[in-house]
Amino acid sequence: MNKVFLIGRLTRDPELRYTGSNLPVATFSLAVNRPFSGQNGEREADFINIVVWRKQAENCKNYLTQGSQVAIEGRIQVRNYDDQNGQKRYVTEVVADNVEFLGSKNSSNNSSSMSAPASNNNNAGPSPYDFGDAPEPKGTDVDSNPFADFGSSIEISDDELPF
Repeated sequence: MNKVFLIGRLTRDPELRYTGSNLPVATFSLAVNRPFSGQNGEREADFINIVVWRKQAENCKNYLTQGSQVAIEGRIQVRNYDDQNGQKRYVTEVVADNVEFLGSKNSSNNSSSMSAPASNNNNAGPSPYDFGDAPEPKGTDVDSNPFADFGSSIEISDDELPF
């Protein structure tokens, strides 16, 4: 099973690009505090590269900035490419299936959150340096949310259950 949950702050603004087939993909780095202090008594952090696809990528670009706090749900992906000198380079990153906006760097309470599901089951993403011939990820269509703007609430009672 390959499942990752992270909460951290963006170290830079999201960078939005488009593949050759006009598919949006955003990248950013997330600072995640370690659960212990280092030898000098200070908390250390890990800096993790995040990749987000489709509508969620555009939402990240539009609503997140450096310092924004987010919760990420996704999977670890390792890919490789040949650099300009012909040497093989390896990249480890988290492909986000869901990004939940927890707050900005200036917000004192985290009561407001925005969330939209990203595409699931993405294929290996393109190199961050070349999006021209990247394979298009497969997954759910994020624009067809059956619960969006439904317009009325429903009541559910245990009395109605058949068991």
